[in-house]
Amino acid sequence: MAELVIRKMEYNDIDQVFEVEQASFENPWEKDIFEQEIVENQFAHYFILELDQKIIGYAGLWVVIDDAQITNIAVTPDYRGNKLGEKLFHYTMEQAIRLGGRRLSLEVRTSNIVAQRMYRKFGLVPGGIRKNYYTDNQEDAIVMWVNLYG
Repeated sequence: MAELVIRKMEYNDIDQVFEVEQASFENPWEKDIFEQEIVENQFAHYFILELDQKIIGYAGLWVVIDDAQITNIAVTPDYRGNKLGEKLFHYTMEQAIRLGGRRLSLEVRTSNIVAQRMYRKFGLVPGGIRKNYYTDNQEDAIVMWVNLYG
């Protein structure tokens, strides 16, 4: 039986996380951005999704005072459609609460209906638009957010 694990990202995970990033996005982050996030950013918390010791997804979270923001979340294309993104997102929300977050926000492409639908399952609602947010095609981003405490 396959073993699914979600855990804190470590420096040694960066190469595999970068592979997930490249497979998931047209404009992927560079590897050094992940290094900076893990080593230098005191507000950053990254988590990886492993299946049988192979990294197939990751999520990034910043928590500044009581504001939490998802920086990115991805599951490798071969593993999408199996609710693994939901498991990873739920875990990341729990970590945001554990780290003192009271509100959680993220940006999502206006065209990414599948992700928007998933975020709504967790109570996130649209709160605004960031015009021309994505540099690859100037697509707008929908800002979604949720209160983590009633």
